[in-house]
Amino acid sequence: MQIKVNRTNSANAAVEATISPALLQKKEEKLITSAASNMKVDGFRKGKVPAHIVKARYGKQLKDDAQTEALRDLYTQALSELNVTAELVVGEPSFSKFEEKDGGLELVMKLSFKPSVNVEGYKECIPEYKTPKVTKKEISERLEKTLALVADLKTVEEKRAVKSGDFAVIDFEGFLDGVAFEGGKAEKYTLEIGSGSFIPGFEDGVVGMKAGKSKDIEVAFPENYGNKELAGKPVIFKVTLHEIKVKDVPETPSEEMIQKLLPGVENASLEVLEEQIETEIRNEKLAKLFNEELKPQFVENVLAKVALDLPENIVDQEIDLQMRSVFGKMDEATIKEYSENPEKIKEKREEFRNDAEKSVKLTFIVDELARQENIMVNDQEVLQMIYFEAMQQGANPKEYLEFYQKQGVLPAIKMSMIEERLFNQLFTKGN
Repeated sequence: MQIKVNRTNSANAAVEATISPALLQKKEEKLITSAASNMKVDGFRKGKVPAHIVKARYGKQLKDDAQTEALRDLYTQALSELNVTAELVVGEPSFSKFEEKDGGLELVMKLSFKPSVNVEGYKECIPEYKTPKVTKKEISERLEKTLALVADLKTVEEKRAVKSGDFAVIDFEGFLDGVAFEGGKAEKYTLEIGSGSFIPGFEDGVVGMKAGKSKDIEVAFPENYGNKELAGKPVIFKVTLHEIKVKDVPETPSEEMIQKLLPGVENASLEVLEEQIETEIRNEKLAKLFNEELKPQFVENVLAKVALDLPENIVDQEIDLQMRSVFGKMDEATIKEYSENPEKIKEKREEFRNDAEKSVKLTFIVDELARQENIMVNDQEVLQMIYFEAMQQGANPKEYLEFYQKQGVLPAIKMSMIEERLFNQLFTKGN
């Protein structure tokens, strides 16, 4: 095996190699011997099957396996000559040339390695900011909404129409083509107007009704509705409004209400609740500030400050992801047009190169910053986050996890969690 190693830069290398026909034949013969010792063929004792019969049955597979073994040897030898351990290799080896010639192979294998990342001075990249202030008005408005969560409902005595935010106590029955459909009827049902809990248009139809009145509300079920017999179908709901209720939010909350909102808190009081609300609002403002202003500015600063060689195989993988996303949205005619024009595909790939390089560079920088800031996320924390997200969506946690596993995005989820913790820690230090 003839091999020539060229270290392109600290993160990439090209390996030119010629694998002789004799070497491939030797490996193939070894594989044939191994296969013959285990094959069962009528008319021959086990281990006595002639080589030509083995080759006749498994010729292509043997050839492929011999090439695979030779490539594995080439890979090991290349790493040795480069003085690089396998742990530093990132991505899969790729081939810019792979030609069968006179029974041998001529190829150029591209290898990429985890780059050395020097983030010295990264704290200079953190933008300065002032901690957001929280006004008394904001606390008061949030307090009212918070109290409404545990407040009782009271009947509206005045003769007025239903408006958004009201709770309408209604009877309703749905009809499809004049026939009542299953699951479309309820009596004395309390519906919060504006909650979006019913199909689009229903709550809007209740708005304006007065207690004691009835009306027909014409709506259509969404196309993606779970019941296929109703999906996309126009229906009529006969609705009767019994009464209108609203949340009975007192100006001064009772001790019972405060305890409901501060479970387990010793010496729970209105002052403690307001302090908690103030902290909650401030954290929300900080999160908005971090995500919309500080993070983009920090990323721009650190990308400009830190120089590193990018692993070409990883950049290509990132471009592949973008290409798959784009091609997944194309119609068949457009896909065919690209498949018949390799130059056009190449041009399309180049459109994503700049963003792909930024993304890959940022990934390695974040990885190094997380190491220096002692930020870690273990697999159990990833599973807990997915479980919590599934519960919020009303989904089966096991199925939710399996979906992510099939998509192969668990590493990306873990990285996003590390990134979030890293930026929060960087931006809150000293503030």
